[in-house]
Amino acid sequence: MNTENLVQPQSGSTDPLDRFYAVIPAGGVGTRLWPLSRAAAPKFLHDLTGSGSTLIRATYDRLEPLSGTKVLLVTGDAHREAVCRQLPEVADENLVLETEPKDSGAAIGLAAAILYTRNPDTIMGSFAADQVISPDEKFQAAVHEAIYTAASGKIVTIGIKPTHASTGFGYIRTGSPLVVAGAPSAHTVEEFVEKPSEEIAEQYLASGDYNWNAGMFVAPVGLMLHHLQANEPALYDGIMEIARAWDTPDRIAVKNRVWPTLPKIAIDYAVAEPAADAGDVAVIPADFSWDDVGDFAAIARLSSAKEDKNVKVIGEGGRVFTDDSSGIVVTDTTRVIALIGIQDVVVVDTPDALLVTTRAHSQLVKNAVAGLKAQGRTDVL
Repeated sequence: MNTENLVQPQSGSTDPLDRFYAVIPAGGVGTRLWPLSRAAAPKFLHDLTGSGSTLIRATYDRLEPLSGTKVLLVTGDAHREAVCRQLPEVADENLVLETEPKDSGAAIGLAAAILYTRNPDTIMGSFAADQVISPDEKFQAAVHEAIYTAASGKIVTIGIKPTHASTGFGYIRTGSPLVVAGAPSAHTVEEFVEKPSEEIAEQYLASGDYNWNAGMFVAPVGLMLHHLQANEPALYDGIMEIARAWDTPDRIAVKNRVWPTLPKIAIDYAVAEPAADAGDVAVIPADFSWDDVGDFAAIARLSSAKEDKNVKVIGEGGRVFTDDSSGIVVTDTTRVIALIGIQDVVVVDTPDALLVTTRAHSQLVKNAVAGLKAQGRTDVL
């Protein structure tokens, strides 16, 4: 393996930005967006907002002003071709292919381990490939502060200012301000809170002390691995074994042998929550617009497509007739779709599957996926 392109120690630089490396975990199927999102074509490979960019391309472009080409991407083996088509800038040694899903602890942990073996002074930032964020400038300003805060010896999460009392997100309780040069918004984190009830979410919103947890982490790789080793030693040992072989001819053999043995756990449980208890986590509260595009109601809200008689149509070549109807149609075919006297409908038309539901029930689409899987109809999943 040619090591000339590997990250070298930045011992002569005092600017934390020079040590920053972006990590993009691109996993998950997005079962609530079936049948548009499938195992072979998950939601991050789609342009769900009509922006002209897929979610993963938009994520890369948003990070490029901060990281340049210093990007490590973690995704499934099955998505290699599609990801490389969309992100040809990512070098082969920076493409981490999972042989099977192992949750964010293994994905982000392995990224940290690889970067640590190359340069232990690296500051990593992990940003999911399937989120919609705007404007880019506010996001970049928040990440800039997070990098400087991480350089002071903290694992930093970017908290999203809640716009409503959501029961679908975890929350971060903000503590006292921190004095960090270059990061005037930095605060301590008191605790991470699981998805609350509606009543509790209302209290969080009213207090002003809580932010949504968007799963964005910026941290010194050594500190991430320190907490991973303390809390999940088996996972730590496995990812370090893979990382030590990563830039050698043994990369694939070692990864294929070790990866299936790694325990499944989310990075929040493996690192963030115990690190917060130890006082090692900070938060940068941010006010940019953020959405994890969790269902078709979100697509209807975020899409730039124009409404025609109260129905938003997404998809090139869509042929939709409406009369006294409202809702959203997402079409991947040229079949004529007629909506008559039906309100707040969601129609998703693909060549081999048709979904009809309402915006109010769009979160339950994942139940159809579970039912089809139980029936063995994996050809449409």
